[in-house]
Amino acid sequence: MDGAAARADLNRLALSATVHCLTGCGIGETLGLAIGTATGLSDAATIALAVGLAFLFGYSLTIRPLVKSRLPFREIAGIAFAADTISITVMEIVDNAVILAIPGAMDAGLADPLFWGSLAFALAVAFVITFPVNRWLIARGKGHAVVHAHHGQHAHDAHDAH
Repeated sequence: MDGAAARADLNRLALSATVHCLTGCGIGETLGLAIGTATGLSDAATIALAVGLAFLFGYSLTIRPLVKSRLPFREIAGIAFAADTISITVMEIVDNAVILAIPGAMDAGLADPLFWGSLAFALAVAFVITFPVNRWLIARGKGHAVVHAHHGQHAHDAHDAH
C-alpha cells in the first residue's frame, strides 16, 4: 500500500473512531446535561453526571460488539478501556470547556435553544479536536486500533469456523 492509501486508511479509521466517540459522548452528555438541568443540579454535579454518562455510553458502545467475540469480560473491559479512555477524556474536556465558556449555557433550560445550540457546538468542536488525537493513537497501534484488531481477528475466526 502506498503512502497516500495508508494515510487515507488511517484517516478513515480515525474518523470512524471519532464518530464512535462522539456518539457515546453525545448520548452521555445530552442525558447528563438534560437530567442535571431538569432536576436543578449544580453546574459541577451536572457536568460530573454528563461526563460519567459519556464514559458509560462510550465504553458500552465498544463493549457491545466485543461481547459477541466470546472473550472473557475482563479482557473486553480492558480492550474498551485501552481503546476509548484517551479519546473520551479529550472529547469531554473540550466539550465541557466549550459549554462552560458560552455565557448562559449552563443556566439555559431544556426549552431554550441556547441549551441545545451550545451542546451541539461544543460537541462539534470536541470532534474536531479529538480527530487528530485518535489519528495519532491509531497510527501508533493504540486507541481504536486495539478494537479493530479484535474485530478483524474474530471475523477471521468466525470465517474459519464455517
